[in-house]
Amino acid sequence: MKLYLISLWGWYIATFPVACMVSFMAFACVPGAVTADEGDDARPARAVVGAIRWDAWHGDASKVGLTVEKTLAPSHWHYRLPFYGRVVGENAVEVRGNTPKIMDREIDYAHAAGLEYWAFVIYPEDNALSQGLHLYLASEKKSSIKFCMNLQGGWEAGGGPDAWPAKVARYIRYFKEPTYQTVLNGRPLVFLYSVDGLVGPGKFEDWAAARTAFDALRAAAVAAGIPSPYIVAQGWSPDTLKEQAATLGLDAIGAYASSAGAKAGSYADLARHTEEWWDTFKSVGKPVVPLVTAGWDMRPRVETPVPWVKGGDIEQYYEAPKPAELATHLEHAITWCHKNPEAAEAQAILIYAWNEFDEGGWLCPTLKEGAARLEAIGNIVKPGSAE
Repeated sequence: MKLYLISLWGWYIATFPVACMVSFMAFACVPGAVTADEGDDARPARAVVGAIRWDAWHGDASKVGLTVEKTLAPSHWHYRLPFYGRVVGENAVEVRGNTPKIMDREIDYAHAAGLEYWAFVIYPEDNALSQGLHLYLASEKKSSIKFCMNLQGGWEAGGGPDAWPAKVARYIRYFKEPTYQTVLNGRPLVFLYSVDGLVGPGKFEDWAAARTAFDALRAAAVAAGIPSPYIVAQGWSPDTLKEQAATLGLDAIGAYASSAGAKAGSYADLARHTEEWWDTFKSVGKPVVPLVTAGWDMRPRVETPVPWVKGGDIEQYYEAPKPAELATHLEHAITWCHKNPEAAEAQAILIYAWNEFDEGGWLCPTLKEGAARLEAIGNIVKPGSAE
């Protein structure tokens, strides 16, 4: 463990020799936080609303892309195909959104609905699942919607401390982007899913080493003139998340997706479970970024198994939301943030998801439904203003 600590902090000191002591002291005393004493300027008039992007929809650019095309290939799943999908046979589809033209259309759709940011699930830069982020950053329209990172524990810890400095440099580069989503007077918003995946063989040796890594990320941000990132741990158990956040020095807790394991449940049941979750998360005493769910129905992945999902019950799913139901659920989240300003200190909401088509949650327009979901939530978010 001591070698890991020396490696990370040695890299930081070597990289930022002048700013090191000042930034470290500022970070150590108050880790980039914007306090309640700084007044209402730290909070937007309405919670910012974003959605998760999982950009596997690139076909033969990777095995993952081909796999998810297979999950949606049966004709009874074609209603989930996004506007850029194509039915090429009775049980065959192509779902390939990895072009600048399609990215620009997605930006237009999201902006028209009043969506303020996308949380891109982060993979190595040369991984095909990063193509969506690259396309967004290269788009001339990117100013129409902001972005942030949704990190994954297993990927982040890959290579352990030796690989971490390069990741930090990459993330600082993203933080400097003018369209990076911030909260609480400029703190870059970061989500971290699968926290358990940080520690293990080929990863961080223990939780102390993982904590040191995230401390180094914060210190590097401060050294670059950027407030310490606001990092949200995501998972299924609020108590576990509270413990993990304390161990790693994270700022808040939330979720990537939600499900109570119902069999053929209604969307109303799923929304109710998710909204009850907000209060459960609040009850453990950590700040919360509430999740809004656009559904949960991974039957395509159970019917056509994918290597990254183990098991699954074909009977466990929720009915898809009607656009008005989804909009009402989002409206409840906005109201919850307004009524719970201390718990929802970041005044941010995360929607699952923009494009999790085969897992059951999407806002992106589809061939069957068009932009009905976005139009419905647009009626809720567009009248407000946000940071």
